[in-house]
Amino acid sequence: MSPDLWSLFESMLRCRLFEEVVAQLWRDGLISGEMHLGTGEEAIITGIIPQLRAGDALALDHRGTAALLLRGVDPVLILCELLGRPDGLCGGMGGHMHLFSRECLATSSGIVGAAGPAAVGFALAARYLRPGTLAVAFFGEGAMNQGMLLEALNLAAVWTMPVLFVCKDDGWSITTVSDHVTGGDLGVRARGLGVQAVEVDGRDVLQVWHAAEQAIARARAGQGPTFLRCRCVHLEGHFLGYPLLRATSDPLRELPPILGPLMRASVRPGGVGRQQRLKGLRQVMAPTTATLRDPRRQRGNDPVARTHDDLARIDPARLRELEAAVTRQVGEIVASAMQENAE
Repeated sequence: MSPDLWSLFESMLRCRLFEEVVAQLWRDGLISGEMHLGTGEEAIITGIIPQLRAGDALALDHRGTAALLLRGVDPVLILCELLGRPDGLCGGMGGHMHLFSRECLATSSGIVGAAGPAAVGFALAARYLRPGTLAVAFFGEGAMNQGMLLEALNLAAVWTMPVLFVCKDDGWSITTVSDHVTGGDLGVRARGLGVQAVEVDGRDVLQVWHAAEQAIARARAGQGPTFLRCRCVHLEGHFLGYPLLRATSDPLRELPPILGPLMRASVRPGGVGRQQRLKGLRQVMAPTTATLRDPRRQRGNDPVARTHDDLARIDPARLRELEAAVTRQVGEIVASAMQENAE
């Protein structure tokens, strides 16, 4: 199946605009708790979800909103759930990290790495109940250090299960550079467990599409699991209000409360030596200085912007019409959800 870039961009844009609405509702105080968005993952989600069939299953992580949206879950129900309302997708009890849809065979969890075992369970059921279907697991690269995910990869390989393991690798494990806490190469690790491993640019929707197409075909043909590593950039950091991004976007406001106590502690009499104190100070500040060099705000790392620019060179008028139509659609979704909320 040859992908249509216009349709892919429409799906990516719908995901982006929907999550921007969620972000604004969170900032307005209408959504409580932490909020983990998938902004920057749109090419990964859009390159995979539209290729799934009825009966295929999804095991999602704590950034499952866009995947459920593209899978056909009612977006008004999703918004109502995020608002904590009893008429939400999960009765207002799940929030954004624990979204479920029985009809779509989709589940999500805030437990890091839980998508792996859930996907293998779905795949086992598929083998006996829905031959020819498969399961997809979405997770971040930090989850590859969780034992249950490695066990799931191993079991999927041993039993030749129809699973696509999708690793959304943004290079950060919350506020720690992932390379500092992960040994070796993740593709080598997956292959060591007997799982075919493929790496793609997760900012390029066509690359993701073609890699996923082959992996899905392998799974349906009974040839076993694939580990698809997609490099991406989380534009909002690990969660909304990400402290490292706040520190770099507004350093005059954010850094003094952090640096002041650290500097005072480094010159206070007594305790360890000056060299050890300075070393500790450098270690504490390393994530912030790394974020100063982080490419989150570069346009080329935004999959929606990249695809927009490609299409603008082809037919700018058609692009404007498409963007206006998707903006209206998302606006209608929000209006419907907020009207029901007011009632």
